[in-house]
Amino acid sequence: MHLQIPIITLFTLFMILLASLVLCNSSYVVEPLDQTNSEYYYNSLDGRLIKTKHQHFGQIARTNRDNFLSSKSRGMVNVDDFGAHADGRDDREAFKKAWNEACSKGSILVVPKNKIYRLKPISFSGPCQPNTSFMLYGTIEAWPQLSAYTDRQHWIVFDSVTNFSVEGGGTFNGNGKKWWKNSCKYNNYLTCNDEPRPHAVTFYGCKNLRVENLRFKDPQKMHVSFERCFNVFVSNLVMRAPQNSPNTDGIHVTETKNIDITDCDIGTGDDCISIISGSKNVQATNITCGPGHGISIGSLGRDNTEAEVSNVVVKRATLIGTKNGVRIKTWQGGSGYARNIKFMDIEMQNVTNPIIIDQSYCDQTKPCKEQNKGVRLSRVLYQNIRGTSASEVAITFECSKIVPCREIYLQDVILEQEEGSGGTIATCKNVKYVNRGKFYPQCSPA
Repeated sequence: MHLQIPIITLFTLFMILLASLVLCNSSYVVEPLDQTNSEYYYNSLDGRLIKTKHQHFGQIARTNRDNFLSSKSRGMVNVDDFGAHADGRDDREAFKKAWNEACSKGSILVVPKNKIYRLKPISFSGPCQPNTSFMLYGTIEAWPQLSAYTDRQHWIVFDSVTNFSVEGGGTFNGNGKKWWKNSCKYNNYLTCNDEPRPHAVTFYGCKNLRVENLRFKDPQKMHVSFERCFNVFVSNLVMRAPQNSPNTDGIHVTETKNIDITDCDIGTGDDCISIISGSKNVQATNITCGPGHGISIGSLGRDNTEAEVSNVVVKRATLIGTKNGVRIKTWQGGSGYARNIKFMDIEMQNVTNPIIIDQSYCDQTKPCKEQNKGVRLSRVLYQNIRGTSASEVAITFECSKIVPCREIYLQDVILEQEEGSGGTIATCKNVKYVNRGKFYPQCSPA
């Protein structure tokens, strides 16, 4: 007797097999972005990072390059194909067209190597399709005529882009010398009038952002500014501006949460890294700074404003010939707080003010009036900080009578004078501190 299988049964088996194959090969997969961090999951259907729960500082979600879609599947958008010439003319319109194409498709915008593109002020705005990238292989140079800057605050802005990366090894050249000449800090014959100058590159309102493997040169003001961003990974940036270039901070962080800065080499005319109000969960690791004004929290509280900075870690930094080492600076009359700050494993080489807290900061020509309130400083740790001071005063705690510095901890801090056999001293006013391990120079008794 022959075995007979109904046709409907064969069809059912075929459909089950087909469904299994589809499910096995489907791109609708939600998988962990990082096995050590379950805060974000990567949805490969649309490339989104999905937040599952809040994570404490130290577990910042980093969008790994491997999680971006491959270059072939995402496509390349070359600025040359949209009319960029790299011949001294303004290439802004070509960059705008290329950006609109890349942004709308989640593609890679490519700026070719061995070319210099000049741009007037430009904004690359989102929202974009997930995993849009900006690959800078060549050089983007700022337009030299100052009259083109109707917005005197910005040159290049990346605005409201999510799951985004900027990298490639190329250079942003701010062409800043013309701007510096108008500053009293650069030209002693001028009076200070706070003439605004553009930040070279600004990231505003960006989320899940990577900025890595780039060079910045001679910015008009700050090299790169992160404003109101969330979940940022910054790595392998090289920044260069002359020591006398005014207000050319390297990396500026304001109102930004969860930012990890690592392996950066910064030489400039102002703070190598500046962290101001609204910033929380900031980590800077393996930083080389010099020349410059050091690594700073602040300034905070200017013009009687309220400031909030918390959970900052600066670890494994080398400061060479800088004006300051690690600094916290606040204006009188402000309010709010700076707390939970750690400076750890830091080497000072010929630094003028290696450790400094200044709660009477006054960066203006007229003397600042004494006021009856200030930004509160507490829970600040200095651990394993060693090296040499270019001045006799290696440690300065110039704290406020109104809001004294509290819970200041020093552990294994040794700062000796750079030249000669003279020792160093510490000046300590209105500060409550605890020291453990080695501590030199110690505060004189009040």
